[in-house]
Amino acid sequence: MELINILSMWTIPVMVCGIPLYGYFKGVPVYEKFVEGGQEGLDMAVKIMPYMIAIFFAMGVFDASGAMALLSRLLSPFLSYIGLPPQILPLALVRPLSGSSALGITASLLREWGPDSFVGRLASTMQGSTDTTFYVLSVYFGSVGVTRTRHAMATGLIGDITGIIASLYVCRLFFG
Repeated sequence: MELINILSMWTIPVMVCGIPLYGYFKGVPVYEKFVEGGQEGLDMAVKIMPYMIAIFFAMGVFDASGAMALLSRLLSPFLSYIGLPPQILPLALVRPLSGSSALGITASLLREWGPDSFVGRLASTMQGSTDTTFYVLSVYFGSVGVTRTRHAMATGLIGDITGIIASLYVCRLFFG
């Protein structure tokens, strides 16, 4: 067990020092490549910023207008019928749009209901089994200039719905 602790403690420092040293001995101009990579990262951040701003603005307007609360109230009878707590609906709607907003909703649900409650466990499971479909489509596809996404949106949303249903099923099975 002691060997495992020593290895886990030294893995990251060895990689941080070892990879640049390996590149140096292979003749790679390590510092120049590092700076070049940093510049490419900054350029990419500038390219995707308008897409991110649009997503956050639209989500803010939807929530601030009261549309999220109204939708939750309208769908509450159906959600209760299928066993999905209505408190989870904002997470289910926001998760395909923004991971950070979904994480904020999950944190709020965990604070309000507790991590060991059914709502807390379901929110945590949904957070891990769904993806940020529209974020991926707009930011990643937009940053490289993909305009014809074909079936990417439908496939992503089907995956999200499947993740929500599977989360509900698994949480009902193990915690319900």
